Amino acid sequence: MSIDGVLQIVYALFYLLGGITVFMIGMDILGSNLEKAAGSKMRHLIGKATKNKYVGIATGTAITAIIQSSSATTVMVVGFVNIGLMNLIQATSIIMGANIGTTITAFISALSMGNFELDITAVFSLVAFIGLLMTLFSKEEKTKRIGFILAGLGMIFVGLYTMSFSVTNLTETPGEVHDAIIGMFAAIGNGKTTLTWEILVLFLLGLGLTGIMQSSSAVTAIVITLASGNLISLHMAIFIVLGTNIGTCFTAVISSIGTNVNARRAACIHLCFNIIGCIIFAIPTIVWGSDIARLLESWMPGNVTWQIAIFHLFFNFTTTLILMWFIPQLVKLSEFLVRDKHNVVNTEEHESDEMLDSRLLKTPAIAVGQARKEIVKMGQLAFSNYKLALEMLLGNDTSKKSLFAENEKHIDELNKYITQFLVKLSSEDISGVDESKVSSFYHVTSDIERIGDYAENIVEYAEEMIKAGAKFSDHATAEIREMDGYISELYRNVEMAFANHNLSYSQNIDNAENDVDAMCDRMKEAHIRRTNEGRCSPEAGSVYLQLAVNLERIGDHMNNIGNSIKAYVEPNS
Repeated sequence: MSIDGVLQIVYALFYLLGGITVFMIGMDILGSNLEKAAGSKMRHLIGKATKNKYVGIATGTAITAIIQSSSATTVMVVGFVNIGLMNLIQATSIIMGANIGTTITAFISALSMGNFELDITAVFSLVAFIGLLMTLFSKEEKTKRIGFILAGLGMIFVGLYTMSFSVTNLTETPGEVHDAIIGMFAAIGNGKTTLTWEILVLFLLGLGLTGIMQSSSAVTAIVITLASGNLISLHMAIFIVLGTNIGTCFTAVISSIGTNVNARRAACIHLCFNIIGCIIFAIPTIVWGSDIARLLESWMPGNVTWQIAIFHLFFNFTTTLILMWFIPQLVKLSEFLVRDKHNVVNTEEHESDEMLDSRLLKTPAIAVGQARKEIVKMGQLAFSNYKLALEMLLGNDTSKKSLFAENEKHIDELNKYITQFLVKLSSEDISGVDESKVSSFYHVTSDIERIGDYAENIVEYAEEMIKAGAKFSDHATAEIREMDGYISELYRNVEMAFANHNLSYSQNIDNAENDVDAMCDRMKEAHIRRTNEGRCSPEAGSVYLQLAVNLERIGDHMNNIGNSIKAYVEPNS
């Protein structure tokens, strides 16, 4: 082959790689911005996915259609299983739906290469430019988000066009390059794929490329591009597509490394589902491949790109339709293949400390929601420790100090753990509302830790009282109990407001916080009165006064937490 011929192939390869790059970047921009725009809806969908397998399949389909990646959906599911947000039955139905949702990219690819009077790619190139203008000149976040969505969608079509151009440039120009390219693909079948080794080569090609590129959608787009240039036949494309469905499992399998046993089983279910589906389709495709090709040809005459897209959808839809009735059996198979080497109790204890899985960062909107749940748990632990400290003080009994110390250590660990996750989350491309939430979460965790610190002070007061042999009077004890009641009421309203980001509790929080402040003043006045009357020992009086101040400050920190939601929750929302 001449130097010109070699350069023609090299340049075409460069165009192909450039097209793949633009395509994948466009998919990422489109998917990530659609995900952010639909963040709250995605959380709602995940919540409904726990109902039954039909809702789970629909949820998996919808989420994958939004984020344009079945691998990303499956990795997200592995993360959810790892933190206990869903069980394997629920995860399996979502994984099945993800396989259906990923087929949308094949139809976009087919659309971009269709023979229409209207130039679809030119139209979407304009759409991309309009999106760019929206991102450059708009100051509103929603408008910018829409601009990125339009730009990403347009880039997908531009990338596909570039890929198609590179192939067409080689195949439609007669000469030695044309003959060499056609001959190379003819060597592995070119429509006459009947030998086992040829089928295996095509299958492994799809599997390997998908494993390397971490995107079955991108490989499917390449297959459709090659088919549109008549380099591969529909029969060849089918086996490559079957291989991509196995290759797309690699991302989830890699993601499951280092997770708990159920998360690894979720990745195993994804792999088993696609392997079984390939087995179901491979046998009839090998035996009746020509008949299947003719059937697809009759549905979409002369349009191999749409035929591939239809087969891709038919494969995933049919596999799901068959295996959805065997979800419990798939779960049992994963349990057989991925054995639990540890006892259940230890596993659960380990999982409870790892609820903020880094895989959640791929879906920031859901990661924010999970971080909120962990902060609520941290708050519950701090409040529990406060109650435990008060019990030791009023009961003159510090026998539970070791339990208190263990809880305090856990609070400190949670604070560090949550803060590290929030740092990672804040570095992601998150929406303005979620950014406000993450910013406020830093302050909330700090407030909770301070509550824990004041609880430590109360334990020290208990030790002082026991060492001095002092006790509170009945009146002082009653006043402390009354203050505790106000603080407990304040905590209940703060927890409900923060956990549900609900401003309707604001008035109750203000009232309870005012009660705490007023009670602190009454406690100080009562202390002075009892001191003047000689009814208060110096040891008990000193602790009582310090306790009043500490309890009032605990109320202040709780009030801060309750008011933190005002930074991102609209009134009457």
